[in-house]
Amino acid sequence: MAAPMKDAGEFESWLDERLDSLEVDREVYSAYILGILKEEESDEEKEDALQGILSAFLDEDTIEEVCKQIINHWKECCSRLADGQNKDDAEVQAIASMIEKQAQIVVKQKDLSEESKKRKEALLAQYANVTDEEDEAEEEPATGIDVPALFRNTNVEEVLSRQKQKRDQAREDAQKKKEMDKMQREKDKLAKQDRKEKEKKRTQKGERKR
Repeated sequence: MAAPMKDAGEFESWLDERLDSLEVDREVYSAYILGILKEEESDEEKEDALQGILSAFLDEDTIEEVCKQIINHWKECCSRLADGQNKDDAEVQAIASMIEKQAQIVVKQKDLSEESKKRKEALLAQYANVTDEEDEAEEEPATGIDVPALFRNTNVEEVLSRQKQKRDQAREDAQKKKEMDKMQREKDKLAKQDRKEKEKKRTQKGERKR
């Protein structure tokens, strides 16, 4: 998991530096932008949402270029994350295969032990010298433990369960962030509209004075 975490951290660092260069408050807008990139399905939806946030800080000549730059950098990081996830999945499968093989070896050894036991009983029976105690000792009941199931329950299923919990938590966090993004975009739009109204009033006052 180290490689995916590294790639995610690299993108967040890059985004913070980019927002600083644009004189946009990273503490406020970095998390909102990340939420948009994670939630929106298409590049067009991402770009529209980003423009809704950054339009309060950038002019029309540069905002489209900046949004595309952010989206492209995000896609590159996602590609590296996917490669890391595929590697992790392969490791889980390798572990599961190894555990299964170990379980098969244990079962095979158990089968061989049972076969040896039967040969020994047959040999002793030929001499008719097997006592009741020997019979009881040789016919000890099996433990009844399903070794492959035990391995699967304590290893593979536990790994898959933890992965599912992480995915569910990430989905819940993304939904909460998306709702906050929408609220912030509305605030930004209102602020931008308010600034335009104030600028319009100042212009009208200046014209009346002349």
